Amino acid sequence: MTHLDDLIARAAGGAFGIDPARQHITVAFTTTQSVRHEGRAGGYRNEVLSLRLGAAVGSCAVEPGTIPATTLDECVGATVAELLAHPSQVVRVAALDALLMHIRPHTPANGARPYPLPAGSSLVKSRARAKAVVELLPLEHVRRVLVVGVVNSLLEQLRNHGVDYLACDLKGGRTEWDEPVHTDAMAQLPDCDTLLVSGMTLGNGTFDALLDHARDNRKPLVTFAQTGSAVLPQFLGHGVSAVCAEPYPFFWLDGGPGTVHRYGGAR
Repeated sequence: MTHLDDLIARAAGGAFGIDPARQHITVAFTTTQSVRHEGRAGGYRNEVLSLRLGAAVGSCAVEPGTIPATTLDECVGATVAELLAHPSQVVRVAALDALLMHIRPHTPANGARPYPLPAGSSLVKSRARAKAVVELLPLEHVRRVLVVGVVNSLLEQLRNHGVDYLACDLKGGRTEWDEPVHTDAMAQLPDCDTLLVSGMTLGNGTFDALLDHARDNRKPLVTFAQTGSAVLPQFLGHGVSAVCAEPYPFFWLDGGPGTVHRYGGAR
């Protein structure tokens, strides 16, 4: 697999054994949240577009407030083929994710290893997910990690392991430890030997460049994916070394136990 657009083209052409022109999206919805974990100095907002295909839900995060009001009406009832050709990258990714979740759900038969998250507060679950993600890194060989998509619980885990990192996010700002959050991830790549990348990069168009760099320079690339949880495993062995996949519903929606699904990486 070369790039995201190649995967979309393959899916649109029926390469996964199912005709997307015969698959209709029955439900389209957005999920918006604002969170500030107990004991944390700052908070953040999330907004996610989700599309339902049969029992599967595909998702793509967006910057809050940027989904046009007409998008849900455009998606519901449309075929997956139509949405794979939609002008919005966010819609294309959500449609691809729904199709792949429908065809290749996160099961051991498809290479996934379930990792249970405990019941608890939003912070308890955030830290548990962060542990699941960071364990996929080759920690004993890492000099410095480029973290693209700042999640303070992930940074906390890296700090607990004594791993150096550079934090990057298009929003900029400061981390919980008052470190700068860089807005240009590509400029920081030469200073890092490992990449830890959010699935949100699929939706904002920055994933391919990070994938190319990891592939060309043989750097480990681990992804944590609410966006495109079924998409990113398709890049395993093609630049991505491990994936922590978290399909809808996400950990921050419920206080009960949950599950993420790990591919590749440390066992």
